[in-house]
Amino acid sequence: MTRNALPIDAALPGLISALRAEGVAVLMAPPGAGKTTRVPLALLPEVTGRIVMLEPRRLAARAAAERMAETLGERVGETVGYRIRGEAKASKTTRIEVVTEGILTRMLQSDPELSGVGCVIFDEFHERSLNADLGLALTWEARGALRDDLKIVVMSATLDAEPVAALLGGAPVVVSEGRAFPVETRWLDRPVDRSMRFEAAVAGLITQAVAETTGGVLVFLPGEGEIRRVEGMLAGRFGPEVAIRPLFGTMEFAAQRAAIEPAPSGRKIVLATAIAETSLTIQDVRVVIDAGRARRLRFDPASGMARLVTERVSRAEAEQRRGRAGRVAEGTCYRMWTRGEEGALPAFAPPEIEVADLSGLALELALWGSDGSDLAFLTPPPAPALAEARAVLRGLGALDEGGRITPHGRALAALPLHPRLGHMLVTAGPTSAPLAALLAERDPLRGAPADLALRLAAIANPKAYEARHPWPAHRGTIERIRTEAKRLERLVRPVADPPDPAGMAALSYPDRIGLRRKGDQPRYILSGGKGALVAEGDPLGAARLLVATDLDGDTREARIRQGTPISEAELRVLFTDQICWHDICEWSKRDGRVVARRQEKLGALVLDDRVWKDAPPEALAQGALDGIRQLGLPFSAAARRLQARVELLRGQGAELPDFTDAGLLARAEDWLLPHLAGKRTETDLRNLDLLSPLRSALDWEQMKLVDRLAPAHFETPLGRRVPIDYGGEAPGIEIRLQEMFGVTSHPTVGPKRLPLRITLLSPGQKPIQVTMDLPGFWDGSYADVRKDMRGRYPRHPWPENPREADPTLRAKPRGT
Repeated sequence: MTRNALPIDAALPGLISALRAEGVAVLMAPPGAGKTTRVPLALLPEVTGRIVMLEPRRLAARAAAERMAETLGERVGETVGYRIRGEAKASKTTRIEVVTEGILTRMLQSDPELSGVGCVIFDEFHERSLNADLGLALTWEARGALRDDLKIVVMSATLDAEPVAALLGGAPVVVSEGRAFPVETRWLDRPVDRSMRFEAAVAGLITQAVAETTGGVLVFLPGEGEIRRVEGMLAGRFGPEVAIRPLFGTMEFAAQRAAIEPAPSGRKIVLATAIAETSLTIQDVRVVIDAGRARRLRFDPASGMARLVTERVSRAEAEQRRGRAGRVAEGTCYRMWTRGEEGALPAFAPPEIEVADLSGLALELALWGSDGSDLAFLTPPPAPALAEARAVLRGLGALDEGGRITPHGRALAALPLHPRLGHMLVTAGPTSAPLAALLAERDPLRGAPADLALRLAAIANPKAYEARHPWPAHRGTIERIRTEAKRLERLVRPVADPPDPAGMAALSYPDRIGLRRKGDQPRYILSGGKGALVAEGDPLGAARLLVATDLDGDTREARIRQGTPISEAELRVLFTDQICWHDICEWSKRDGRVVARRQEKLGALVLDDRVWKDAPPEALAQGALDGIRQLGLPFSAAARRLQARVELLRGQGAELPDFTDAGLLARAEDWLLPHLAGKRTETDLRNLDLLSPLRSALDWEQMKLVDRLAPAHFETPLGRRVPIDYGGEAPGIEIRLQEMFGVTSHPTVGPKRLPLRITLLSPGQKPIQVTMDLPGFWDGSYADVRKDMRGRYPRHPWPENPREADPTLRAKPRGT
């Protein structure tokens, strides 16, 4: 192996052979093998047309293009170029074009044949970004339907290759063994003290590592905030020979380059996000410190909100990070967890398609003319999140009710923005570009109040803002927003009378218009039905109406991190077709009565609320029925008996309606609603006699069947009617023993002739025997009962043969 050789070189002949034979291949190569910069160059002689390679991150795309151009002895933009958001370096002579993933989707949507492209390479596919999954699905369908000559290469470092190969019709798998120098892994002796701040623990581990090792140090942290705090804690700990370099995606490219390039002298400590896990080779790194955290965007379809969450890294991510220490020499990896804790780490990070907002994906699918089920997704989009995304798009007018894309939706899909922001830009015109660029970026004012006006002021005139306000603006972020705003302005046409910024925000977030609830706390109900709050003391909390443009995603009550007050007049202009009156008759649990009101509403917001004085009786009855559902059915004893009689017969196979509480409530509109006229209060409902309504729930034949097979009463030999209790384990009656004299067969009920449970009473109305076999009682234990009872009740008859005695309730006259 020559001095400039890389491990991937040994796998290139196999890759080329696979592409010649099948036109598609999956390449597995560990980090540092050189696949990103070697494979496109090796395929140049094999490909007719351009090679398009996808990179998940802008920094990696730019760095890969520069490295390949350097290998060819050229400048970027000649044979090798790149296209990323807001920047392109390519020419007519460019054969290899490195692009970020959304750009491939735009290429496919505008030209499904990918005219002039001979090969598409998906680099770092193991990161499972949403755009990579979509791009591969669309490219694979284009190849099958339009371009069978189009070559596809999927490259990955840690992902299981077999499922990807199967997805691509059994594509050949080419494996590069790579060249990894030995890396010593060092775990903590004991878990991090939970009372210690995370950044302080990281800074302590960095200090230890610097003292124990030599060479550059790469530290993995969740995000910019942690990087800046650790950077501050390290200040003064090391001499001038140690340079501390932050590295994250939103930095200026010059600062990113300073972190990537070797230190001219001394040592370098790079504090990086996951951006440094793959694609980038930081030449002088010998030591990796893994803080064990990763930041991911999670979307909750139930709330329609996304939020960044900090989670434990997966084992695959930890291995990727560890490998950075062994790319150019032997290295050391410090893990900020114990060896025992490692087993609890998840195997892989979740694919972005499982946890992200799918609004953009749903729009792209509609533009492609697919619902997604016919495309080759390694992980299909989750149905609830996709349904929520389509609901958002319908609300923006991007999809029609049938889920088909509208002309407005096509305009939104052509913009490099989330559909919400694209809708605002198209509807409000170029004047909304600064707000669109702001909402697409991270907050440039950390620690400032939530009002968007402060951010817009900082964007419009950074110097004037800094002179008037104490909250520092992140100048790099401000400049990116300003640059992006100028680019967006050129993409849309001016409109007459554009709304003010609050109106623009409402166009983007029609489901996040908030109305302040009653009370001292700044709590809001959002037009989409969720709750939100403003931090105590924030001036935004004084607004009656606002638009929440950034929420923390809490599913119970989200905190508004950015928003703007809006006037009701502005809402009425923007949403004239959506604001309408609703007549409401409903049960008020608080008032204990039916409340009839007319409400003017925008989504879940009640803008005007009036008493509905002439509410029709049927609407009031429906409100009373709502009360019944909340309070429960007011059964009397007689109504319960009828319910039990019907359920007894139903249980024995009779074709009768469901008379359980749940069954009755489910059909209450049919049998109970006509009996609720004039019932308005809780007292009215609790005093309602259900017997007559329940009988009306049965037709004449059904009621006749119930009365015959499950009668309400048992008629004694004396003609007296004794109520049958159907509420116990078996139907039963209580009756004086003497009244059953002469009865020689046990009474039954139901089609299966279920015996009654008879509780025989003494003359003093005390139970003396319970039987379900009266003839057996006469022949058996009656003799013992007679012997006992004759002494207690001598004036009452106790014949030796009760079968032949006359029933009676009378006692013997005194003296007889």
